[in-house]
Amino acid sequence: MTRKHNLAIDKSLKIIALSAIVVLIGAIFSKIFTYLYRILIARSFGPEEYGLFSLATMVVILFVSLASLGIPEGLVRFIALYRGNKNVKKIGALVKSALGFLIFTSVVTSIALIMLTPWISLNLFHTDKLIPYLYLAALAIPFYTIANVYLSVLRAFEKIASYSFILNFMQNFTKIAALAIFVFFGMKINAIMFSYVLGILAMFLAAFVAVKVKLAHNLKVQKGGRGLNPLREIFSYSWPLSLLSVASFILYWVDSFTIGYFRNPVEVGLYNVAVPLAAIVMIVPDLIIQLFFPLVTKEYSRKNYSLIQELSKQATKWVFLVNVPLTLIILLFPGVIINFFFGSTYLAAEQSLQLLTLGSLFGSLSIIPAHLISMIGKSKLMLGNTLAMLALNVVLNILLVPRYGMAGAAFSTMVIFICISIIYGIQCRKFLAFIPVRRKMIEIFFFSLIPLLIVIGLKSFLILTPLVLIALGIVFLLIYAAIIWIFKCLDHHDIYIIRIFLQKLKIPEKQR
Repeated sequence: MTRKHNLAIDKSLKIIALSAIVVLIGAIFSKIFTYLYRILIARSFGPEEYGLFSLATMVVILFVSLASLGIPEGLVRFIALYRGNKNVKKIGALVKSALGFLIFTSVVTSIALIMLTPWISLNLFHTDKLIPYLYLAALAIPFYTIANVYLSVLRAFEKIASYSFILNFMQNFTKIAALAIFVFFGMKINAIMFSYVLGILAMFLAAFVAVKVKLAHNLKVQKGGRGLNPLREIFSYSWPLSLLSVASFILYWVDSFTIGYFRNPVEVGLYNVAVPLAAIVMIVPDLIIQLFFPLVTKEYSRKNYSLIQELSKQATKWVFLVNVPLTLIILLFPGVIINFFFGSTYLAAEQSLQLLTLGSLFGSLSIIPAHLISMIGKSKLMLGNTLAMLALNVVLNILLVPRYGMAGAAFSTMVIFICISIIYGIQCRKFLAFIPVRRKMIEIFFFSLIPLLIVIGLKSFLILTPLVLIALGIVFLLIYAAIIWIFKCLDHHDIYIIRIFLQKLKIPEKQR
């Protein structure tokens, strides 16, 4: 590998890492507010209301996916390609056409949900208590859909700070602030969904203003930028993404749906305590992928294939390096974690949390390969993957949920995550001639077992409280970090990025 190539890798990794810092800050706020929001709902309104809220958000996200037709995802790819090819004239016309089209589809979809609400509530979930939730949720669909367009534009132009602030901080802060005010003044009826709709509205307004302020000059419809139909160029790519978005949504929510159908809203509420806690493992790939996808897509348009390979392997290694200890900690202390965040009422979700967390580890390793397949334009293949996994998940849920409840749903999801990780790895090998993993990841896994065994030994002598859990977690991470450093699991690219982080933290050279 030439020095020039190494410098190109380091430069790209630096961009990804620095953007990840920005997204990390936003993600920290996002997770704090998301958990506070869910905790406030769970503790103030009880498992049934929490379950109804979970079902309502499930339905509204499905209808947003239907209204979007995959166009926001397509915008990220095609804007990045146009920028890489210096073909920026098309961008303004493309975004303008996308906005006009999606305003129409989102309004139609919102009206459709309003009309279907009684049927969905009574026939699918066997309760009329869901009806007011869905009526209010329908109001959020146009704002949610158009906000996604503006957020995609920010991401495609690598405005990660604005993107992260709006998506991770603005909407979540608005939701929890509104709900806290409603609870403080004793408002119970529709308080949850009012706060949810206000959060979506805040996200829409902030994204609109950010695009107008930062990118107005980039989105002007230039001479020569209009085609017969600016959307036609991306529609062959985005229409499978539309179905993929719907299928992915169903794949994500099929557990809650089947639990709600075969069991009751209370179990839905219990299960949806485990889901966000297991999703902690998905934070790191989410941080990296925000800039990784437009960056590698731009390099793909320039045919820098070896650079894409190295970036992909390094990014996957970072995901694995962070997620192994997180997964092991959650597997060790599921009950303490649930009790700390949501209270003892929700301890029935303990086994579900363990299964979902293990599945999420495998799922996190599929993120980079999946985006590589998207990068080369294989959206139909991605749709096929998701539909196959969806079919398998539905079958497993029908077989397992009636008998095993939440644990059956969680086991089904774990199997799906493992399968999808293997499938995308095989497809990357076929179409790109490499699998985005490094051999060092095997060593990292086995070395992680050392602090695991030490903490298990300490655990048997202690009474688990939140403070003890935090202390054991710190011990685990310190031993893990020391072992990773001593056995040289970090390569020169990792060391370079660590130095960049330290420079950003302004740590003097003598202290490093």
